[in-house]
Amino acid sequence: MNGRPANGRDAARAIDALRRGWAIRLTAADGAIRLMAIEGADAVTLASFDPDSKADILISAARAETLKLANQLAAADPELPVLVDRTPWIDADVATAIADPVLDLASPLKGPFRARALPAPLAAKAALRLARLAGILPAYFLMQDDGPAEATVSADDIAAYDDAVHLAVATRARLPVSASEHAEIVAFRSPDEPREHVALIVGKRDSSPPVIRLHSECLTGDVLGSLKCDCGPQLHEALHKIADAPWGILLYLRQEGRGIGLVNKLRAYAMQDQGFDTVDANVRLGFAIDARDFSVAARMLDLLGVGAVRLLTNNPNKVTGLEAAGIKVTERLPIILPTNPHNERYLATKRDRTGHQL
Repeated sequence: MNGRPANGRDAARAIDALRRGWAIRLTAADGAIRLMAIEGADAVTLASFDPDSKADILISAARAETLKLANQLAAADPELPVLVDRTPWIDADVATAIADPVLDLASPLKGPFRARALPAPLAAKAALRLARLAGILPAYFLMQDDGPAEATVSADDIAAYDDAVHLAVATRARLPVSASEHAEIVAFRSPDEPREHVALIVGKRDSSPPVIRLHSECLTGDVLGSLKCDCGPQLHEALHKIADAPWGILLYLRQEGRGIGLVNKLRAYAMQDQGFDTVDANVRLGFAIDARDFSVAARMLDLLGVGAVRLLTNNPNKVTGLEAAGIKVTERLPIILPTNPHNERYLATKRDRTGHQL
């Protein structure tokens, strides 16, 4: 591309621009494109980005399948992009309806839509990955010109954006908690990623493998007591199981909604109210079924000097992901909790479609 080394910081700048509704330029080996996130655009910024209303619309193959522009096989790849031809009747409101499946019932799509050949497939694929890193819908207005852009990023920069690589201990402190008065909290920070991850070390460390829980942040469950999931009860049960062990660690990972972010998780909630399960909701939004990165947890454990663990989980994929990242799992320990009428379908989906052993 331009001969310079990949720079995760440029990806961070592009993420910030997208979340603010600003335009970016994305380059790859096959060309360059200029992008504005559909969900961040307003009348003023869109008119500046695309004064002649000619920008095509870039979406995921999963979303394109709903629009009859891709097949199921293509939709299975969450990083495969599709370009929708911009016709005069596709205004900002229609573009928003194209991007957001939550609106499908309230705003039936007009159609028919027509797919166009991608001008730079590698750049377009990187754009979808960047949207997911930013926690926004993977849907853009796309231009092939040299117009203004708030940030420039390359596909290599996006690939280099890995907070696990640069994660470091920021600080640590004693933190008595209700499950154990003998606990220490450790905060981890990366220069590329604004969210801090934390570990709670409980008990007195010895030579035995610690009991570990990888807990993805869940504002609705952990803080607000949501009955739609089992996250809050799992968190508290895990803390008590760790406290009952010789020692252990709770890793609290800032990977809300299995890595799709808070806003998109709430969109998935809205789609569940329309009849979709959690798996189908994620896919229709254009995301992977599980977008979490277990290398973050592995890096945290490595910084804590832990190479082998007893893992508290009902999800065998966590065992596989952690071991693939270099941490030995000596034992999987289940977490068994009662259901309630609000989360029965959620738990059944975890069991039947994502392999949880409940």
